[in-house]
Amino acid sequence: MADFDRITHDPDLMGGKPTIRSMRVTVGAIVEFIGAGHTVEEVLAAYPYLEREDVLQALRYAAWRAEEREVALPDRFGERRDRIR
Repeated sequence: MADFDRITHDPDLMGGKPTIRSMRVTVGAIVEFIGAGHTVEEVLAAYPYLEREDVLQALRYAAWRAEEREVALPDRFGERRDRIR
């Protein structure tokens, strides 16, 4: 596993989702914010208690997790494929 010292998992916090430094900010919330077109600076403005490295590590963690498993995606006609090729 890669070194993610700012990513924490606590079954009693945020339903066990990965969070930033045991705060109530999930990796998914940060990724969603960036995916919606916001910048790192806008994430930091929205969550002033986060640090730049928190956001960057959340993105690296999400990328690492995405590479770790295969997800079936619908093709252009809405049918699911068994594998990503």
